[in-house]
Amino acid sequence: NGTSVEEFILLGFPGSWQSRVSLVMVFALMYSLTVIGNASIIALVWSSSNLHTPMYFFLCNLSFLEIWYTTGVVPKAIGVMLGSSQTISFSVCILQLFFLLSLGSTECFLLAVMAYDRYLAICYSLRYSCLMNSVLSVRLALSSWLGGFLSISLLAFLTSRLTFCGPEVINHFLCDIDSCLALSCSDTWPVELATFLVSIIVVVASCVVTLVSYMYIISSILRIQSLHGRKKAFSTCSAHLSVVTIWYGSTIFLYVKPSAQNSLDLNKIVNTFNTVVTPLLNPFIYTLRNKEVKLALVRAFQKK
Repeated sequence: NGTSVEEFILLGFPGSWQSRVSLVMVFALMYSLTVIGNASIIALVWSSSNLHTPMYFFLCNLSFLEIWYTTGVVPKAIGVMLGSSQTISFSVCILQLFFLLSLGSTECFLLAVMAYDRYLAICYSLRYSCLMNSVLSVRLALSSWLGGFLSISLLAFLTSRLTFCGPEVINHFLCDIDSCLALSCSDTWPVELATFLVSIIVVVASCVVTLVSYMYIISSILRIQSLHGRKKAFSTCSAHLSVVTIWYGSTIFLYVKPSAQNSLDLNKIVNTFNTVVTPLLNPFIYTLRNKEVKLALVRAFQKK
C-alpha cells in the first residue's frame, strides 16, 4: 500500500476517565435507540399492508442504511474511548473510510429520490400510482446504493495510495478523509481534488434535485384552495424535509470545501452529530410527524 505506517492510533475524545465513561454510556444508549428505532420502522412497514407504498419502501432503505451507518462508527468509538481498542490497521482504516463515505453518499441519493417521490405524489397525485410503480421504486433504490458505493471507490483508492511517515495519531474516533490528509507526508492535492469533485457530484447535485423538487412541491401546495388540503399535502413531506435539512447542513460543512485539512476538532464534533445523532433522530422524526406511521403503530399495539 505504499506506506511505512502499518496502523494508526485513534485519539477519540481526550479527557478524564469519568468523562469518557459518561460519553461511552451516551454513545451506547444512542446506538441502542438508533438500532431499535430504525429496525422498528422496517418491521412496521413490513407488517402493515397500508404502508406498502414507494414512500415507505424508500424509508425502509433509509432506516436499513442508518443502522449500518452508525454501526460502522459507534462500536469502534466506544472501544477507543475506553482505551481497549485505540489502534486501527491501515487497511481497516481505509475500509471504514470507504464504508462510511459510501453509505453517506447513498443517503444523499436516497433523500433526493424520496424528494422526487413526494414531488410526483403531490404535483401528479392522479397519475402517481402509474408514474411511481414498484419497478421504478426498486430501480431508484438500487441505483442509489450502487451510485453511493461506486462514487467513493476512486476516492478510497487514491487515499490508500497516500504515504504516511508519522506521526500515527489520528485526532478522531474514526478514520475520515480530513484526518488521513492531515497525517500524510505525500502530495495530497489529487485526493483533495477528488474529494471536492465527488462532494460536488454527490452532495450538491442530490441537494439541488431535492431543492428543486421541494420548490415545485411548495408551489403546488400553495395553489390548493382549502386550508385542510394544504395541511394534508404538507404533512406528507414535512418529516422528510426535516431530515433533509439536518443531513445536508452537516454534510455540506464536512465535505463541500476546497481544502479538507481545516478545523479537525470542529469536524470531530460535526461528525459525531452526523454519524451518531442524525441516525437516532430520523426514526423519531418520521414517527412523530407522520400520521400514517402513528396509526400503524397503534394498530400493531392493539393486535398485541
